[in-house]
Amino acid sequence: MVDPVNEPVAGAELTVTDAMGRRVVAGGTDPYGLFLAMVPAGEYRLAVGAEGYAPYRATALVGENSLASLGDVTLQVAQPPEPPAPGDWDIDPAHSSIGFTARHIGLARIHGRFNSFAGVVRIAERIEQSAMHVVIDASSIDTGIRMRDDHLRSADFLDVQRFPTLEFYSDRFVHKGGNRWTVTGALSLHGVTRTVTLDTDYLGLGNGVEGETRAACRATTELHRDDFTISWQSMLARGIAAVGPSIRVDLDVQIVPKS
Repeated sequence: MVDPVNEPVAGAELTVTDAMGRRVVAGGTDPYGLFLAMVPAGEYRLAVGAEGYAPYRATALVGENSLASLGDVTLQVAQPPEPPAPGDWDIDPAHSSIGFTARHIGLARIHGRFNSFAGVVRIAERIEQSAMHVVIDASSIDTGIRMRDDHLRSADFLDVQRFPTLEFYSDRFVHKGGNRWTVTGALSLHGVTRTVTLDTDYLGLGNGVEGETRAACRATTELHRDDFTISWQSMLARGIAAVGPSIRVDLDVQIVPKS
């Protein structure tokens, strides 16, 4: 598998089905864009999917004790989904989530989320000039264990009495190709502001149950607690079970036109 400039496409997902539509084998291309499968003689259909590329389908006839090669398959770059219309859009908290994953002293993973947040996205005529502002209620942190959540709200971690909110502001949207973007901005947490970049997949437009227009995206980033002056070494020394030094943040966001 190669792209339009003849570079290998690694990690493309392939599914091989027989003439009855039954899946025979599935897998992905290697770093050189190659995929090899052993199947009995017969006629097969091949479906290829890769992020940022249009789907590809082909048929192959495999003979007894022979090799059937499709040669170099060139994947075409997919058209990016239609962007939201210019204007102000609200984040819909009922259909959005802000989750995180952390290590518990390097062992089991802790999964959590913030239950209360609000935000607005101002879509510009040129998407790259858009901006967003999100405010998160720090006390709404939820890992499913009350004692742990109370500890995370304490002065050892978020210190919600002194810093009741987390805020993220960005006015730098960079298109990385296809549906991929980076959104870089300032995150204020625990009284400290740091630059954070969200790796973002724009999922396109859709309609809600009442016919309203919606846009959706997924985004991820990694935060390092030391960057925000949240010390964990001191808690380890005191024998307090703490989360690890880095935290992965996962966002699923839907926005609707501001009413």
